[in-house]
Amino acid sequence: MDIGLYTDSLTDHSFEEALDIAAASGIRSIEIATGGQSGAPHLDVDDLLSSAAARSTFLAAFASRGLRIAALNCSAWPMHPVLGEAHSALIDKTLQLASELEVAKVVSMAGCPGDGPGATTINWPWYPWPDDAVELGRRNWAAGVELWTKKARLAQRCGVTAIAFELHPLHLVYNVPTAIAFRAAVGPVIGVNLDPSHLFWQQMDPIAVVRALGPAVQHVHMKDTEIIAGQVALAGVLDNRSFATPAERGWIFRTVGRIHSPAWWQEFVAALGDAGYDDSLSIEQEDPFSSQADGVREAAAYIAGLLEAGSPGAPLPR
Repeated sequence: MDIGLYTDSLTDHSFEEALDIAAASGIRSIEIATGGQSGAPHLDVDDLLSSAAARSTFLAAFASRGLRIAALNCSAWPMHPVLGEAHSALIDKTLQLASELEVAKVVSMAGCPGDGPGATTINWPWYPWPDDAVELGRRNWAAGVELWTKKARLAQRCGVTAIAFELHPLHLVYNVPTAIAFRAAVGPVIGVNLDPSHLFWQQMDPIAVVRALGPAVQHVHMKDTEIIAGQVALAGVLDNRSFATPAERGWIFRTVGRIHSPAWWQEFVAALGDAGYDDSLSIEQEDPFSSQADGVREAAAYIAGLLEAGSPGAPLPR
């Protein structure tokens, strides 16, 4: 495993600046967004697809800094009643660009449809009641399997061996049962981007999730979550208050290592190794109490300590 960076952690910085910060922080692998929920601040997918020269310049920027591209990220909303068609097309472009760049992994989200004709946004049934919501969930699932079966065929033609879904609420695939069922329905190209931060606030155990998923873990985001007990006591974890006012929420995202202990993170990394994962530990910086660059640097140093602590006799990071 090596230290990675999802470059949307550095949206305040240019492409070249983001790579410079990564290289100077000891980061060696990069995950970079092509669009979708991201504004894709660090690449233009159409420009790269249309120009061999642009692709050559793009790749040289990584190579000159000793960096590699671990994954392209297309955090899209396929099947969304309004955005779905454009986001579905973007996924196809991302798979095609991965082929041109010889990148074998694409990170995405499963997506979720609306509730029928005339819908303007997604409808995400998660509760097994009432009956019409359960039936909507079945229809949504069937639509998702149909769409991603086609994407999986395109991925195979493009040489992409992993489509890693972030386990994220509001999408069809968001926990272990849905990930296992979707992978069984579509095929082993479908796997998981394991981001502990989304699991913590749902009261899931990320280490147990890794052990349950095994080789289906295809990518990893490194991000922590703080549960604010006083707020959860009143609002619960299904808290729809704005991320812009973090002190008034039941939970918030934090830089890796700020909340959970070094011993916990060391066990998490060890579980990944036991599951056969040996790729990027990709920093995603969304801590509202840290600047982007400072958070990335802090996270990189922390992960370096975790990897070093995996050696016999090495101390855990503080």
